[in-house]
Amino acid sequence: MSNTESYNNIFNQAIKDYHVKDNVDTPINNPYDRESIENRLYLKCWIDTVQWHLEDIIRDPHIDPIEALQIKRRIDRSNQDRTDLVEQIDSYFRQLYCDVAVLPDARINTESPAWAIDRLSILALKIYHMQEQVDREEASEEHREKCKSKLSVLLEQQKDLSTAIDQLLEDIAEGRKYMKVYRQMKMYNDPSTNPILYKNKN
Repeated sequence: MSNTESYNNIFNQAIKDYHVKDNVDTPINNPYDRESIENRLYLKCWIDTVQWHLEDIIRDPHIDPIEALQIKRRIDRSNQDRTDLVEQIDSYFRQLYCDVAVLPDARINTESPAWAIDRLSILALKIYHMQEQVDREEASEEHREKCKSKLSVLLEQQKDLSTAIDQLLEDIAEGRKYMKVYRQMKMYNDPSTNPILYKNKN
């Protein structure tokens, strides 16, 4: 089994587990050992799945404005958790390949492994929910056919991205590419860099 086959299986498991209750307040029950990379990947996709549904809820045109603000702030916290988790996953890969002898002509990739895996998690969610639309019996045939066409593209994209990630990890393991991890340094969550927060501190 390739790396991404394993990752996609974990993502699908997290999405399936969430939809047992399909509630954004459902406590996570991560089945993997806390210190394992599988644990981090499951948690990553769980966060993505909860946030997906929060994004649905906040788009209700009849939502109470106070509730909408609470959800918006929850989404902001979720985004920060997601970013922190991606950086943890990259730290895992950096440690995993720390002893690799980098070749003199090695090149850097446009994104780190974990940020590519982040996109793979989101793709798993898109595929799950597009399949829901394809299977919606009350929807029009035209709607279902359009969604079926979109699903086909998403599945192709998942295959291509999985291949690219496996190739990237292989290149890093063989020293043909090297990793550099840049922290996201999100300024709007930091009370020392967001002007609204530090100007109103007193």
